[in-house]
Amino acid sequence: MPKTRNQFYGKLRFKTEYEQQLWEECSRLMTHCIIYYNATILSNLLAHKEGMGDHRGAGLLKHVSPVAWQHINLHGRYEFKGLARSIDIDAIVLELSQLPITQAITV
Repeated sequence: MPKTRNQFYGKLRFKTEYEQQLWEECSRLMTHCIIYYNATILSNLLAHKEGMGDHRGAGLLKHVSPVAWQHINLHGRYEFKGLARSIDIDAIVLELSQLPITQAITV
């Protein structure tokens, strides 16, 4: 069986090849969800900056990668019972638009 990232942390999250494949597919799904979430926020923030005439901020945003997860808690406990609350992207964009963009983050 090939070495996996989990082996370097001392824990195997799977016992069979099928479980390994399932873990990899779930990991890929989570990655795509994070990138989509980030890209949605960045796209809306870019449109907001351009609409407000902040060409410098918009220019810097164009160099920000949506492939980041420092702001996402991957180690929490999640419950999917009960009522789902929608994520208010407009509120997130409005809050982020108040922060100064001082430099571009390039990857």
